[in-house]
Amino acid sequence: MNKALNEMFILAKNVRENAYAPYSKFKVGCCIRTKNNRLFPGANVEVLGRPSSCAEGVAVGNMVILGERDICEILIIGNGELFCAPCGNCRQIIAEFGSKDTLVHVCNLDGLEKTIKLSELLPYAFGKDF
Repeated sequence: MNKALNEMFILAKNVRENAYAPYSKFKVGCCIRTKNNRLFPGANVEVLGRPSSCAEGVAVGNMVILGERDICEILIIGNGELFCAPCGNCRQIIAEFGSKDTLVHVCNLDGLEKTIKLSELLPYAFGKDF
């Protein structure tokens, strides 16, 4: 992992510990790097009354309220040995603020497992062109 990606990993792993997941026990952390090289973390928040907030949506919210709009890359960490890919809704949220070339880094607790372009995760994203 390069230095920038390692910084994202550490931030996502740290905020993951603050996730609120009392029901599923499935904590997720993530970190967005924008085109301006700013980092925005997020962790999931689940509640009894649906819908809950995914880590990616929380990170995008942080990014937007602090004046950024362009995701360059995003890193996601879930529980256990398997990597955690974003759910369908989060893929669409990432597409709203990213591009087909946005890098999605999926990790387990030990580190990076795979890097995927958003266009591979969501090949026919509904976008602004429609």
